[in-house]
Amino acid sequence: ILKLCFSLFVFLSSGKHSLRYFYSGVSGVIDFPEFTAVGLVDDEQFMYFDSNIKKAVPKTEWIRQNEGADYWDRQTQPLIGSHQTFKNNIQVLKEWFNQSAGLHTLQRMYGCEFDDQTGATNAFKQYGYDGEDFVSLDWKELRYISPVQQGIQTAQNWNNKRGFLENDRNYYSTTCIERLKKYLQYGKSRLQKKGMSVLIQNVHVF
Repeated sequence: ILKLCFSLFVFLSSGKHSLRYFYSGVSGVIDFPEFTAVGLVDDEQFMYFDSNIKKAVPKTEWIRQNEGADYWDRQTQPLIGSHQTFKNNIQVLKEWFNQSAGLHTLQRMYGCEFDDQTGATNAFKQYGYDGEDFVSLDWKELRYISPVQQGIQTAQNWNNKRGFLENDRNYYSTTCIERLKKYLQYGKSRLQKKGMSVLIQNVHVF
């Protein structure tokens, strides 16, 4: 059985909080979802989706008690689209890397951070292919970079689309931060940690 997981070590300084999403697409695997997505607030998983169940579901009481069916429908529809996008992109990447059969993975991690004491914010958006960095967003410069030859064209294409970059700016500086603050309010008794060092291992995406 294939297990996709993330091992994270984070230091949550006083007042610092994060909202992160992890998407994973796989090809060449039997009896495993082609696409999975998890959402985490302060590294606590609050939602889950995969291409087998075809719906986003709550994973914590604080989100279950505060959001109803309409919310989960709104979460589900974009993820169904992301499943097809990831599936198509893996096929393209296999061609770019001159690959054929076998197991291949495409992963995306994105989200934002907010310090409720200083008001400072940060954002991140990264893609990985077969366990290696592919393309990432340099938030301070608002431009995409790639450490591999196959990803340079993608980074350049995205950098040339000002509307694409402005959407990133608006989402990560406003929408993402607003959602993070809302989720913190939902689960404030559980999520508002002070000066904790957290080791999270094997955050499974199934």
